[in-house]
Amino acid sequence: MHHVAIIASDYARSRHFYTEVLGLRVVNEVFRAERQSHKLDLELPDGKQVELFSFPNPPARPSYPEACGLRHLALQATDLAASLQVLALHGVTAEPVRTDPFTGALFTFIADPDGLPIELVGPAVYMPVAGEGGSKPVF
Repeated sequence: MHHVAIIASDYARSRHFYTEVLGLRVVNEVFRAERQSHKLDLELPDGKQVELFSFPNPPARPSYPEACGLRHLALQATDLAASLQVLALHGVTAEPVRTDPFTGALFTFIADPDGLPIELVGPAVYMPVAGEGGSKPVF
């Protein structure tokens, strides 16, 4: 994966969320006057990018019930508990932390300002693969 693109209904609010709350690094930011659109390139710690766009009057994206298409954005958290504490200081609420039954990794969901589900995943745990010796990464 190279990047994920997200369209925001309120550019300033979403810019603040992705840069100040989630801590993504700004790589480039432009306003495209001909489209009345902002484009903000953000970088994750592993170098992959999130592109944040604004367009005049974008239609709402249904998240609940889940719709066809991109389901959610998943971000790796090196310390899930510490990440949740920081998010709480910014007023971001998370679903209860759960354990993935296949990987053993802890995970939870938050939402961006437009309700886009964002999964926070703790470090992957290696689980034995049936019929094979040793352990292998599940993903």
